[in-house]
Amino acid sequence: MSKPFYVRFEVPSDLAEKAYEAVRIAKDTGKVRKGTNETTKAVERGLAKLVVIAEDVDPPEVVAHLPLLCEEKKISYIYVPSKDRLGQACGIEVKAASACIVEEGEAKSLIDEIVKKVEEIRVKGAPSEEAEAAPAEAEEKPKRRKRKS
Repeated sequence: MSKPFYVRFEVPSDLAEKAYEAVRIAKDTGKVRKGTNETTKAVERGLAKLVVIAEDVDPPEVVAHLPLLCEEKKISYIYVPSKDRLGQACGIEVKAASACIVEEGEAKSLIDEIVKKVEEIRVKGAPSEEAEAAPAEAEEKPKRRKRKS
């Protein structure tokens, strides 16, 4: 099965496991926001240190805005494969489409490592938005014609 449209880069499984662990540690020693609504509020307020987004969310529109919002606010984010495991890592009995770490607690060094690796993956793997937007603009220019009066 292909990745949902909101997944902008591939996350190695070992890095996803570290993200679950960071959420688990931060839940016990820091502060974690659970669910898309709380995560969105924390990102908008600039409180989030790391946003964790599940890849298996249905419908995907529930979390599709988070990567864009995180990039706008310059907050790091990572994808994990399972909303079930994300909910367990958050310490709740239900699934979590997304979560964010607001206070790192003892997970600070692990979060710093995750953020560094995610930035490396994004720089290498995903094409920049400017590179994607430039060809689209170039295609539109020839189509524009002035109307004759």
